[in-house]
Order: sequence, then structure tokens, then C-alpha cells
Amino acid sequence: MGLLETTISGRKRRSNHAHVVAELGRGIVSGKTPEGSLLPGDSELSARFGVSRTVLRESMKTLAAKRLVEAKAKVGTRVLDKAQWNFFDTDVLGWRVEAGLDFEFIEHLAEMRMALEPAAAAAASIRATSDDIVALYAIAARFDDLSHTPETIAKVDLEFHLAIARMSGNPFMRSASALIEAALAISFQLSSPAASPEKIDEVATNHLRIAHAIASRDPQKATSAMRHVINVGKQRIRASLSASAPEELIHT
Repeated sequence: MGLLETTISGRKRRSNHAHVVAELGRGIVSGKTPEGSLLPGDSELSARFGVSRTVLRESMKTLAAKRLVEAKAKVGTRVLDKAQWNFFDTDVLGWRVEAGLDFEFIEHLAEMRMALEPAAAAAASIRATSDDIVALYAIAARFDDLSHTPETIAKVDLEFHLAIARMSGNPFMRSASALIEAALAISFQLSSPAASPEKIDEVATNHLRIAHAIASRDPQKATSAMRHVINVGKQRIRASLSASAPEELIHT
């Protein structure tokens, strides 16, 4: 289950392994378990979560793969500095979103999307097949529906952007899909364009412009159209945060 689907449904994964990983991961990313600190020992954690040491060891391996912790002999398992965390990982991004949103995080996320998605759109304009373009137009047409809910428009939005990542022919673009999902999950929570017919129309028009640029085999227009969509989304989220955030947060 992806980040957007989890955000929409509210469902959490329920295996013992997933529970341990999620609880410890959330604590680290939220700052409740500080960077540089040592996690409790195996006996204490096994008792806390009611799991076997085998489950606990596998959970630690998962957290280590996300670059949240590092185990050292005779030292223990230490929480790594934030600079080492894998923010391309869906779980890490999801925990960061759960920990609370601020302008700096929104800006950093938009910067990464701006570095990747316009390039994906440009590549798609060169490499996409005729069938790819027909499929993209079909997705774009589904934006234009005044009955959209925040859930339905977010799912169409994700499908559209992932299609372009796939059409780019670059496997690294598809691997960065967690960033797109994080942005759309935030939009779903704070500032869905489904809030008004005018915003639905704006989103439909802006995404159709991307499809037109890719279909016309124009990398520059595809780049520009994608940049515009990312900027509009960022500004919508910032406006929502500004309306609800304390004054000191607005200027950070």
C-alpha cells in the first residue's frame, strides 16, 4: 500500500514486523527518539512490543536499510543523523508527513519534484509511444469531473504523474515516485483542488497542457507545463498552511 493510499484510507499494516518498524520509525523521524541516541536493548524492546528476538532483528534490519539506525558490536543500535535518512523511502516520507508539516519541508519536497518531474516530462515527450500518449490523454480527461472528491482527484493525479515517470523511460524517475506520493498526500490533507469547481477546472487544464506538450514532442513546453503544475500545488499548500499556522512558523 502506497503513501497516498495509506493517507486516504487511514489503514496501517498489521504484522508484528511492520508494527515494530512503524513505531520505532515514527519515534525517530518525529524526534521523540533523538538523533545519536541508542535504542533500548533487545530484551527491553522484545518485551515492549511482545515480539520474538527474530522479529526484532528483522525490524532492525529494515530500519537500517532506511538509514535510520546503525548497529555496532559492543555499542548497540544508534539512531543516525537526519542527513543520512533515506527520504526517498515511502515509510520515511510518510512518517515525516505524520510528524507535522512546515514550510521548509514543503519547499524541500517541491525542490526535489522540480528537479525530477520536469525532466521526466521532457524525456516522455521524446520517448513516449503513441499508445502511451493515448493513455495519458485518457487519464488527463478524468480530471475534468465536478463530482471529484479529494480522494478521487488525488488518485487520478498520482496516476497521471506516475504515467509520465514511466513514459520517460528512465527507471530512476519511477523509483522517485514516493516524492510525488508525499506531495499528493499533503495536498489531499490540506488543500485538495476538489474544494471548488474552479480549482478542479484549473487542475484539469494544467494537466491537459502537460499532455499536449508531450504529444507535440516539445521538451521545452513539457518542462514548462510540469513546472507550472508543481508551483501551483506548492502555492496552494503554502496558502493552506499560512491560514492555519502560527505567525512564527510562516516566516521559517
